[in-house]
Amino acid sequence: MNILLWHVHGSWTTSFVQGSHTYLVPLTPGRDPDGRGRAQSFDWPSSVREVPWDRLADERIDLVVYQRPHEIELAGDWLGRTVPGVYVEHNTPKGDVPSTRHPLAGQSAIPLVHVTHFNALYWDNGIAPVHVIEHGVVDPGHLHTGELPRAGVVVNEPVRRTRVAGTDLLAAFQVPLDVFGMKTSGLPYPAFDLPQAELHAALARRRAYLHPYRWTSLGLSLIEAMMIGLPVVALAATEAIEAVPPEAGVLSTKLPVLVEALSAFVGDPAMASQYGKAARAAALSRYGIARFLADWDGLLGS
Repeated sequence: MNILLWHVHGSWTTSFVQGSHTYLVPLTPGRDPDGRGRAQSFDWPSSVREVPWDRLADERIDLVVYQRPHEIELAGDWLGRTVPGVYVEHNTPKGDVPSTRHPLAGQSAIPLVHVTHFNALYWDNGIAPVHVIEHGVVDPGHLHTGELPRAGVVVNEPVRRTRVAGTDLLAAFQVPLDVFGMKTSGLPYPAFDLPQAELHAALARRRAYLHPYRWTSLGLSLIEAMMIGLPVVALAATEAIEAVPPEAGVLSTKLPVLVEALSAFVGDPAMASQYGKAARAAALSRYGIARFLADWDGLLGS
């Protein structure tokens, strides 16, 4: 199939484009949010083609994958014709949860694909046909060395997203923290904005992974950290309680429990390694790339 999708979510798209299709990503002057083209910091295969937005109408397109509501109108304007589509919802609902109505809730022509069962449960999906295809992650390998007695945190825009990302909780932890992600300036911690491969290598040197998010769909960074082989300490919120089994880390809504657990992992390399191996096994079992691509091909009928 020839699939049109926008470069919105780099990590998710990296997994999605591992399939056997051709993937067309729009390109606009200046590479603005509606036309970023190919990723600059992710390794995408040659089957991903960037196409100038004003030439998309000349392309054979079998399916459009929408990820933002305005893309539906955008595709109609740019293509000049109707093409079958699906809508991927990456996010937890906002506003009057759990009564937040999804933008596609009033229609039944476009299937609505949630990336977690939590999201499907908490959004008001109305009459939209709903599917859940859980995340899949390209295996970075068991990279964990844990040589640094520090914990890693991965979060984009941690200052702006303070309560959502749990950035306000970081000060409670009693181990050295390193923060990875975009727009991390302004935090009182060492901060790094790295391409994905370099991020994985750097994270692997830390002894444990802290996931302080209060309200998020399911951070792909959490799954990646588990696949790398890090033990996990996370808030028992949203889909994290399904993703992290007890042998892979510690989840709790009690901050003192999380503080104690992170200190224990950072202070005990052998225990961190043991939990990290279990975390990797759990992530590979549930979030392997083969299952993810098979689920998508099953939905698309290919």
